[in-house]
Parts: sequence; structure tokens; C-alpha cells
Amino acid sequence: MDNTAKAVSTQSGDGAAQVQGRAGGAATANFDAVLREHGPMLGRIAGSYQAEPGRREDLLQEISLALWRALPSWRGDASLRTFVARVAHNRAIDYLARHRRVEDELDEDHPDPGDDPLRHAEAQQRRRNLLAAVRRLPLGQRQVVVLALEGFSLREIGSSLGLEENTVAQRLSRARRELRDGLGADGRGESA
Repeated sequence: MDNTAKAVSTQSGDGAAQVQGRAGGAATANFDAVLREHGPMLGRIAGSYQAEPGRREDLLQEISLALWRALPSWRGDASLRTFVARVAHNRAIDYLARHRRVEDELDEDHPDPGDDPLRHAEAQQRRRNLLAAVRRLPLGQRQVVVLALEGFSLREIGSSLGLEENTVAQRLSRARRELRDGLGADGRGESA
């Protein structure tokens, strides 16, 4: 079971009971399928908003529960992937509003034993620098960058965030410029 599915199944108190109680067979299967398909993206979205692992898991649980509640309202106007991303971003924004602390800690990354340790360390440092730089972006730019990194098109990003494609393109362009300036050509960041 991945972290996202675990986040839903480990809800304390009434959370798990509500999820199980509301989920008649097909609904549970559909929700589980959505979590399996989009769980990695949800984890990355949560990670882009919250660095500290415990808080990231809390946010992921909130996103999962919000998604459970929102899925019945999905009308198919946008793709399911876009709908899931919109729910995740909206919940993350609400979470940040409630927890105004800004975290600068970096994610833990576990090396693949088959990787060259030096190359792995360099790649891990580049990922950490990128994630830290993304977290420093203004919220509007951070949202479009996270979805662009997930492979969303400008149209899908606009649909997810309720923005015009032109606005998305402008925010993405500004964000890329800030990331380039902040990371430098080598991707090592200001501290390198």
C-alpha cells in the first residue's frame, strides 16, 4: 500500500470509519484506483507545500480525505487528473493558511543501491536544491511549476487552478526565470 492509500486508511477516529462507511463496494474501488493512479502526484504536491515529513503526511491525509469527499462532484468537465490536482492544491492552500509556518527542511531521499554513490549524491543535491527553490517561489508560481513538473499542459494547469492559459504561461515563465536565477546554470543553488 502506498503512502497515499495509507494516509486514507490510517485516519484516526471517525475518518477511516466515514471513508469505509460511505464507500460502498464500487465507490471504494474507484477511490482506491484514483489513489493508485494519482498517489505519486499527490505526494509530490504535498511535498511542494510542506517539507517536514510528519506535516507532509498530515497534509497528504487531508488531501486524500478532501479528494474522497470531492470525487462524487466530479462531472467530467476536466480530466480526472486535473480535478485531482485542483483538489490537492486547494486543500494544500487551506492547510498553509491554517499552518502559517514556512518550512525549509529538505525531503529525505533513499538511494538506489545500484546507483553510483557520487552520481546519486549529486542528483539528490540537485533535487533538493530544486525543491527548496520551488518552495521559495510565490504561491501562484509554485502551483504552476509543480503541475508543469507533473507533465500538465498549460490548458490542464489552467483548468486545475481556474486560470486562463495566458496567465499560466506568464506565471510559468516568471517562475522558470526565478528558478534559473536562484539555481544558476549548474542547478546547485546559491549555497553551492
